[in-house]
Amino acid sequence: MPAQNPEKAILIIGDGIGDRPISSLKGKTPLEAAKKPTLDTLAAKGATGLLHVLSPGIPPGSDTGHLSLFGYDARDCYTGRGPFEALGAGLDLEPTDIAFRGNFATVRLTKDENFEVIDRRAGRNLPEGAELAKLINGIKVPRFPKVKVIIGHTVEHRCVLVLRGKGLSSAVSDTDPHGHGDSVLASTPMDESPEAKKTADLVNTVTREFHRLLKDSPINAKRKKAGLPEANIVLLRGAGVLPVIPSLKDIYGISTACVAGGALYKGVARSVGMEVLDVPGATASYDTDVEAKAKATAKALKTHDYVFLHFKPTDSASHDKDPMKKIAMVEKFDHLVKTLIGLIDMDHTHIAITGDHTTASTNGKHTGDPVPLLLVGPTIRSDDVSEFSERACAEGGLGHILGMAVMPMLMSALDRSPMFGA
Repeated sequence: MPAQNPEKAILIIGDGIGDRPISSLKGKTPLEAAKKPTLDTLAAKGATGLLHVLSPGIPPGSDTGHLSLFGYDARDCYTGRGPFEALGAGLDLEPTDIAFRGNFATVRLTKDENFEVIDRRAGRNLPEGAELAKLINGIKVPRFPKVKVIIGHTVEHRCVLVLRGKGLSSAVSDTDPHGHGDSVLASTPMDESPEAKKTADLVNTVTREFHRLLKDSPINAKRKKAGLPEANIVLLRGAGVLPVIPSLKDIYGISTACVAGGALYKGVARSVGMEVLDVPGATASYDTDVEAKAKATAKALKTHDYVFLHFKPTDSASHDKDPMKKIAMVEKFDHLVKTLIGLIDMDHTHIAITGDHTTASTNGKHTGDPVPLLLVGPTIRSDDVSEFSERACAEGGLGHILGMAVMPMLMSALDRSPMFGA
């Protein structure tokens, strides 16, 4: 008699998939308004509920949200978003490195020598991102000759900055004002240490030097001629140091892999020991190749116990305040799930489908509203819900649970969870 296939698990995240009722959709959310036959069919076969990713009413960041969904308490291990972005970009961080998340942005210099933000994403689509990063990578700062400046492009308008040297601190504020029409902020020390003061001074110096090099570059001259927003500065946020986190293999004894397009998600996955797979066509943009991502996930499942699959465009549509685009991206997400389940052995696979936070299409922001959760697999006890949406899943048998419970629930379904007590 052939040996039974080992049980496997997949965590599928529709980034920012939750939303709020929208008047133009007759009070429905984009998830409710979308045609999603695969997700609804799986909901009818599985168990559903509402997930408070961090805790009720607390809007999660994508970084802390994913840490929670991987089973970690972000309060114990979160050091800032920058290190995850850097790890996801393929950079190997040293313990004393200070890493930032960055945006190439469009600014104009005002009469009082401030930078007014015209577009904090430089149009979002930035095919020249890698060239721009190369132009400013490794710049020398005369006042800080022993500090190495490392910058790398990730996707679209996004980049990462790493400051490497002695006597630096992550206790510095952002330069990104998070709004158009606002001035670029001066980074300030967040404690009284000389290290924080030095780092804030360095950040402000580097920011002005980036602008000097970028504003007159041939790349931006071409963009300006083409009527595109110039990427003439880098806005920084999320300073942090390399976190020390036990791996999922150490905790559960499982082999894990990640299929994602965005650097942040790859970085969080890498920080907990996942093998981050390079999948051509898998981006964090609307054009992400869902067929390639599904095939890569199915292939990874043959050699790993657990695979994390991430889909970003649902979140991007919300940030763009475009509910109709979000409906289209929910339907693309449904196609991703349909393709995947057609490639795997559902008799030996347990799947969790959820979001890392709600992103409201009305204001483009993360909110503290819970997200729908679906568990489906051979050992999952089904409930009476037959739709994957915020309102429908509120009636599900899983009830209201916290994000940190998702990983233990999947591991329990695989009989990988140790018993607590005698």
